[in-house]
Amino acid sequence: MNFATRKLIFALLIVSLYPLSLFARPYVLVLSQDDLLNTPTSPDDSPPADSTQNDSPEWDEFGDSGSPQSEEELDPGSWRPIFEPDPFRPDPANNPDERYYSTVSKLIKSVSSGDTTLMDDAVSEIEESASRGLPHARSVLGFLYATGQMRKQNKAKAFTYHYFASEGGNMQSKMALAYTYFRQDMFDKAVKLYSELAEAAVNSFLISKDSPVIEPVRIHNGAEENKEALRKSRGEEDEDFQILEYQAQKGNSAAMYKIGLFYYFGLRGLRRDHAKALSWFLKALEKGEPRAMELLGEIYARGAGVERNYTKALEWLTLAAKQELYSAYNGIGYLYVKGYGVEKKNYTKAKEYFEKAAENEDAGGHYNLGVMYLKGIGVKRDVKIACKYFIVAANAGQPKAFYQLGKMFHTGVGLKKNLPRATVLYKLVAERGPWNSLSRWALESYLKGDMGKAFFLYSRMAELGYEVAQSNAAWILDKYGERSMCIGESGFCTDAERHQRAHSLWWQASEQGNEHAALLIGDAYYYGQGTERDYERAAEAYKHARTQSNAQAMFNLGYMHEHGQGLPLDLHLAKRYYDQALEIDPAAKLPVTLALTSLWIRKNYADGFLVHVIDSLPEVYPKVEEWVDNVLLEEGNATILTLFVCLLTVLYLRERQRRHAVAAPGGMAVPHHPNEHVAPAPL
Repeated sequence: MNFATRKLIFALLIVSLYPLSLFARPYVLVLSQDDLLNTPTSPDDSPPADSTQNDSPEWDEFGDSGSPQSEEELDPGSWRPIFEPDPFRPDPANNPDERYYSTVSKLIKSVSSGDTTLMDDAVSEIEESASRGLPHARSVLGFLYATGQMRKQNKAKAFTYHYFASEGGNMQSKMALAYTYFRQDMFDKAVKLYSELAEAAVNSFLISKDSPVIEPVRIHNGAEENKEALRKSRGEEDEDFQILEYQAQKGNSAAMYKIGLFYYFGLRGLRRDHAKALSWFLKALEKGEPRAMELLGEIYARGAGVERNYTKALEWLTLAAKQELYSAYNGIGYLYVKGYGVEKKNYTKAKEYFEKAAENEDAGGHYNLGVMYLKGIGVKRDVKIACKYFIVAANAGQPKAFYQLGKMFHTGVGLKKNLPRATVLYKLVAERGPWNSLSRWALESYLKGDMGKAFFLYSRMAELGYEVAQSNAAWILDKYGERSMCIGESGFCTDAERHQRAHSLWWQASEQGNEHAALLIGDAYYYGQGTERDYERAAEAYKHARTQSNAQAMFNLGYMHEHGQGLPLDLHLAKRYYDQALEIDPAAKLPVTLALTSLWIRKNYADGFLVHVIDSLPEVYPKVEEWVDNVLLEEGNATILTLFVCLLTVLYLRERQRRHAVAAPGGMAVPHHPNEHVAPAPL
């Protein structure tokens, strides 16, 4: 499957909507009737309502009854001990893994300080550990070879190291391999890896309902820093959080509840702290905040910061349900389907509670009903109904629903087998796995002004296939230049290495639908930054950004048609693109007006003096911009600006007078009215 086809799948299958919150991105899942597979069912597929015949080892969709797996178990080799150290860890001298962490700490310290000697020592130690077969060291070495840090970039070596690291259990190398296969449309290989990663991610979710997924925060919104998102990610240092905390301390129950949520889910740049969350929820409850009951039920069901107690969980969830907190019904249904805190399993009651939750638009209720119909748990097995519930849950942002639909596309059960679609869905879930913690540590580093560490961590995530990390890393390179502490083959990156790396990162982000990245790729080809100047490839990139309704890309395409650069000289098409840019973004009124004026001049005075002035602007503009900054804006010399405008006006009038004199030797010249020429002839 070629690149265009893969992007079509993205467009048809999943449409990303700009989120109201930076912490959760909703998706719209579109399936046609052709995707559904008519799977016959027999009466034997439908067990008695309270039968336990479906208690097979594979039945874990409603949660694991044992202790939740730790992040170390789900993500071996995670860098968590470095960024969130545990004082009770064993002595590094007696533990090869601890020596590995010591070396990675040295590596991260070197990119933070810019000490290339320290980095070279760390990389040598990692090579030595990799040669002894340590999978996690091989994973880091694969990353360094892939990006060309202190070693010559070598994709083959990077792949080899990641392959053996993956075989040794390193999940981040598995992510890197899956993304490599995905980019090459090798879906048979990509889907296998992403399915394993997605399963690990699902196992890391909460058992009664999923926690909000902390997606990587986009530190820029195009050409500028995303100050609002960054402000809301400063945790306890954020002024709004401090005001909220003050209100909570003064007895505001809603503020208490909200702070409890922040600590429980790790929102707004806060580290998860179940003890603080529990404390705030109890205080909120004492002040009459009923919403805390539901979370207390979940806390006891999960054993988050307290001893797990399903009886207490049921009590709190029942109280919450009486307050019409409908997602509590989903939690109660979970307890009945597992037989926790109740006399025995009861699928009939579980279904009733799931239905109550679903009727009130709870995504968990829809998901769990889908599981019951998919597996035939207490109901007659019906894959079509299961699909309906899963789609509703997926469109509400339920990651487990994406996982189930991915499995159906992967195995051809309920949906026609479609490996590309299965891969896309698995990838969405896999990116919510515990290795996503890298994004939090990268953001914390960025907010502290440690660009070297932030860039290093975003680069690691970028290799794993995270689009936001790809664009963040590229933006740091472009925005901060040498301050990015970009490390090349031998020491700091040269300008060429930095441009090339930024170009590669923007290109990967562009492949995954980032319109700003596509725009910057076009700029890189247009101006020859980090690559050879190529107007035709620039036009292709701008067209890709245009398909995502990017006003700047449309304006650029209009400019290229106006000047015949990489596209046919066509003033009519140029005007069409300019008009479309204005339709999409009203803020483009001034540049579009100037561009249309330029078109009018070019159409009516094709060989005139002003056309030559307009054509020279791309070369003159940087010098004029510097002059305006240094002379006009710095000195506030409005007189010079006025004289400059007057001079242009005089030159224009003299040119117009000269043309009229030439055009009317035998009679009076008829003046042209600008409005007569703005609109081109119909195509």
